[in-house]
This record gives sequence, structure tokens and C-alpha cells, in this order.
Amino acid sequence: QVQLVESGGGSVQAGGSLRLSCAASGRTLSSYAVGWFRQAPGKEREFVAVISRGGVRTYYTDSVKGRFTISRDNAKDTVYLQMNSLKPDDTAVYYCAADPKSRNPLSEYVRASEYDYWGPGTQVTVSS
Repeated sequence: QVQLVESGGGSVQAGGSLRLSCAASGRTLSSYAVGWFRQAPGKEREFVAVISRGGVRTYYTDSVKGRFTISRDNAKDTVYLQMNSLKPDDTAVYYCAADPKSRNPLSEYVRASEYDYWGPGTQVTVSS
């Protein structure tokens, strides 16, 4: 199995930026689609973004389009989530998740139940 760990979380003022990283051990991430999810206190886990196994296709939830960018660096075996123009509503624990299946359309990756592997999460706090 692949083990995932997130990093890069922290506290930032509204309008600021953070870059989250998702790294793997045990298995390479290159053969997985990788999604980012977030969960605020008292709320359900919410899909944020996903990148295809080849890194060509991406898909975002509407609330982060134009502000967040998901990317992957195969040389570093790392997936990133660049978050700009952060809002207080973005405050949550952010998780990366890996899915070995090939899914079409890309919107099929929005369901958390479809992912096999999850990291422990990293806290993002955005103050108003």
C-alpha cells in the first residue's frame, strides 16, 4: 500500500496564499490520480481538486476555481495544491488521497469513497 502525508498547512490572513504538498512512501504516486479534500469542524469532507495520473487533466470544485491550482512533479513524486486568495471559508483540515483507478469523466473523482489511500491531513486556518 501507499502511505501519504500532507505538509504546508498553517495560518494565513484572508487574501494570502499557501502551498500544500502531498508526498508518498511505499509506492510511487505516478500511477495514481491524486485528489485534495478538506473538512471543516462539523461539516462533511468536501472535494477540492483532483489531478489525473498523467498530470494532464485537472478538475476543481466551483468554490476554488481560479484560486487554487493542483499540479504534480513526477521527479519529486509530489502533488501540490497552490492556494491563492484564501478566504475564511477555506479554513479546514486538508487531506490528499490517491486512487489507482482510471475514471471518466474526471468529475467521477469527487467522491471521497472512491479513494483507497488517505493522508492524515494538515490544518489550514484563514483569518478574516
